[in-house]
Amino acid sequence: MENFVTDAINLKSYNLSESDKIIVMYSKDRGLIKGVAKGVKKTKSKLGARMDMLVANKLMLHKGRNLDTICQAEALNTFRKTRENMDKIFYSMYVSEIVSNFGVEDDPCAADIYNLLYKVLEKISDANSKIEILISVIKFQLQMMQISGFGIELDRCLLCGCAIGDKNMYFSQKHGGIICDECNIEHHIHSIMHYKLRNFLRSLVLSSLDEKSEYEDIANEKICLVSFELLKTYISAHSPKKFKSVAILQDVV
Repeated sequence: MENFVTDAINLKSYNLSESDKIIVMYSKDRGLIKGVAKGVKKTKSKLGARMDMLVANKLMLHKGRNLDTICQAEALNTFRKTRENMDKIFYSMYVSEIVSNFGVEDDPCAADIYNLLYKVLEKISDANSKIEILISVIKFQLQMMQISGFGIELDRCLLCGCAIGDKNMYFSQKHGGIICDECNIEHHIHSIMHYKLRNFLRSLVLSSLDEKSEYEDIANEKICLVSFELLKTYISAHSPKKFKSVAILQDVV
């Protein structure tokens, strides 16, 4: 059996024995992977805190028949400031769970998803306000859904294809985008989207986590929370697995 090296971010863990854990990670070149961290629960473990959740490591693993074994781990980023703030912890847990739910083994989009997750965890850690945290998470939500094939249409009505300008519209969780007044006469969607909210979301989906969109300096916490909740509901509706962090987030937002 061969050894392999990869960069990976710890998503969650399970107890395997009195001293061992199974670590679920998202890796840069293999997507979702699981590795046994032997002796990690012992005080003198050579892996130690590098196996904590929300830590990015450069790993050497031994390929096994059923489970790989983590041989070495070098911390790339512990996102230290995240652990000093409850908002940062919970939103980091949430974005990690999105990757856990939508990621797959041998993921063809592994590098894109890993880089996106790493960058949003870094942005959350370094954020100076809740608005900064939320904007980073919203960008992540929008871009992660694009990568996963659930990108949201924010320019044209999904049913008739007409561009929707500066007037209110409806947002369809089922269809994944906006619907105009005329088409909604038949569909009776109740989720009204103000055109300013649509413009805000559209500006964020077009800017990377390293860029600042034109709306970010004027965004307030209310519009950020409304945007986050809309996307959280959309992502939950299309997730192949049920979210566990969502209930905790209700108390945070």
